[in-house]
Formats: sequence, structure tokens, C-alpha cells
Amino acid sequence: MEPQIESPSSSRYDSLLLLASVVLLVGGMFAFYWFNGTLNAALRMLMLIAALGAAVAVAYQTQLGRELWGYVIGARSELRKVVWPSRQEALQSTLMIAVVVLVMSLLLWGLDSFLLFGVKSLTGRG
Repeated sequence: MEPQIESPSSSRYDSLLLLASVVLLVGGMFAFYWFNGTLNAALRMLMLIAALGAAVAVAYQTQLGRELWGYVIGARSELRKVVWPSRQEALQSTLMIAVVVLVMSLLLWGLDSFLLFGVKSLTGRG
């Protein structure tokens, strides 16, 4: 597939669409707070969701929006390929990590106590 070269007019068009998308989103948020006392919360939330949907639809029309959507689709397909551990495996791993942390903390506490004893003995404060 040959890479597309954007013309300046399509770049300007994409910029205008992205600006319109931002204006829709900000307008929806503004309306949500503007109608705080006059409309109930459910209706204001529907207005905000509608503005968000319109902003996403407008942003999708740009090259950047289509590339971002392709990335999301690719990430979802990769997520389906992940082999998740079973409950038993997760529990065993968690317990092993807890044991290793406990052993290491005891070793470091012992080393710290030994070094403190050595410093106190050398300085005559022990």
C-alpha cells in the first residue's frame, strides 16, 4: 500500500474538523453546566453524551481519527490473544511474591542490624 500524501487543503479540512469536534465537546460541557438549575441531571447528561458522540463522529472523519480508530481495533485484537492466568495460578504467584518480599525484608533487616552494631562498636557508642 502506497503512503498517501496529504494535500494542504485536506490538512486544513482535517484541522477544521478537529476544531469543530473540540467546539462540540466544549459546547456540550458548557450546556451541561449552563442548564444546571433549569433541566434535570438525566437530560443534561443526555445532552453531554450527545455532544460527545457528535464530537467523536466529526473527529473520526479526519485522517488522524481513522488512524486512531485503527489503532484501537488492533489493540483489541491483540488483547484477545493474551492468555490470562487462572485463579489458582494468580493466587500461587501472589503468595510466592509475598514470601520473597518477607524473606528479603528479614535479610535486609538483619544486614542493617549487623551494620548498625558494627558502626556503634567502631564509634564507641555501643
